[in-house]
Amino acid sequence: MSALNRKIELVCPAGNLPALRAAIDNGADAVYIGFRGDSNARNFPGLNFSPAEVLKGLEYVKKNGKRLFLAINTYPVPARWKEFVHTVDTAVDIGVDALILADIGLMRYASRTYPSLRLHLSVQGSATNRYAITFYHEQFGIRRVVLPRVLSLAQVQHLINKTTVEVEVFGYGSLCVMVEGRCALSSFVTGDSPNSAGVCSPAHAVRWVETPSGRESYLNGILINCHKTEEIAGYPTLCKGRFRVNRHVFHAIEEPTSLNVLEILPDLVKSGVTAIKVEGRQRSTAYVSLVARTLRAALDACFADPENFVPSIDWIAQLKLLSEGSCNTLGAYHRSWQ
Repeated sequence: MSALNRKIELVCPAGNLPALRAAIDNGADAVYIGFRGDSNARNFPGLNFSPAEVLKGLEYVKKNGKRLFLAINTYPVPARWKEFVHTVDTAVDIGVDALILADIGLMRYASRTYPSLRLHLSVQGSATNRYAITFYHEQFGIRRVVLPRVLSLAQVQHLINKTTVEVEVFGYGSLCVMVEGRCALSSFVTGDSPNSAGVCSPAHAVRWVETPSGRESYLNGILINCHKTEEIAGYPTLCKGRFRVNRHVFHAIEEPTSLNVLEILPDLVKSGVTAIKVEGRQRSTAYVSLVARTLRAALDACFADPENFVPSIDWIAQLKLLSEGSCNTLGAYHRSWQ
């Protein structure tokens, strides 16, 4: 048996207080959240936290000896600058453990105004090489980078060897075909950039229509999917729509699927990652509970005996139930040519 001495952090999402408590109760080491509104990249009606709720959440997290991160990871337009600065000030006053930022201007403000504040570079910052990470570290003092989901396992390992900044990677959740922070599809169809509006498909642009043959989903009046009556219909995004190409209708850009790293968990742990992150602040409390509990069990088993680690059939089955399209993938991690 070869146990690992260095444990890594399990970072789980929460879109409300019940989900935050569920994440902590089921084994998360840290929870990441956002304020209500478009200052974070999961801007849905009824989702996210008021300042008073963040304070309640922080109290629960601290009572259990864990950490709370807050994402302010969209890009403020000039007219909104003071509002975003106030958002940073509010988070600091509350006392969250770290801010997850993407915008260079906000990082400059935060690092100069609050020199001791812990800053994480959001996945929306799209830093995929050591030179970009070094720039953010030298200029703004970031302590951690969340890597976009476009790097292979070999690239992640190489990057960790070349930087002193903590590296956080995604381990489970919905995938996107684009490099985070660089997508223009939603903007093309809805006129709202996800990088400023905080959501790929703004709620005002989404419409569902029930028909005799099933459910149709529209984005800004454009039909992007037709689901049969018995078919599970996910939240409509353009990249996962079905389109007619050469007389065939199929997922022309990306099929609905979810990232799941159980298969390569020992490799990720040995690579030196600081944290494994779960996607899904827009998902239910039940989702957060099950994913946190499953990954906690998997990580504990991996740390106890990494050489003989084999994912439990139950873990695989439980996570597959929550996957988009009931399908799991290693995404870019398995790309041998990178």
